[in-house]
Amino acid sequence: MVIDELLRRHPNLPIKKVSFDGELYKTDSHHLLKPLTYMNLSGHAIAAVKNFYKINDVVVVHDDLDLPFGTVRFKFGGGHGGHNGLRSTDEMISKDYIRVRMGIGKPTDKARVVKYVLESFSKDEQTHLESWIKHTADAVEMLLKSSWEDVASKYSIKKFQLQ
Repeated sequence: MVIDELLRRHPNLPIKKVSFDGELYKTDSHHLLKPLTYMNLSGHAIAAVKNFYKINDVVVVHDDLDLPFGTVRFKFGGGHGGHNGLRSTDEMISKDYIRVRMGIGKPTDKARVVKYVLESFSKDEQTHLESWIKHTADAVEMLLKSSWEDVASKYSIKKFQLQ
């Protein structure tokens, strides 16, 4: 959803190449990739684009069960925290990339996690979704101009309250 927002904001050119395993778009200053692999293999798509275009700096926007809904945090490197998409990315390109962590909360019953991450947002969450997505897209744009630490200090949302 963040990539869709960025695509709305910037003129872009779709790039078709089957080996990228994703929808790739070129803007005036960066590439935006929406992997089409299973999430557990998303690192393959990221590595294919990174290697083909010789990209040094990668930003991965991802959901995070360990953060409450609406939270936005930033991190460089580190562990995958059980997130299979990050595990795949770490294996394919190393851990040296910026992570934009978007908290989605988690169910109380761990057996429901797989179903939970595939469900639509609740009605309460949907009322805040647009502003959360725009806020995160603003942060990603700022990452092109500032350090991730500066962006983190300005754009992190530590606790989001649903009304």
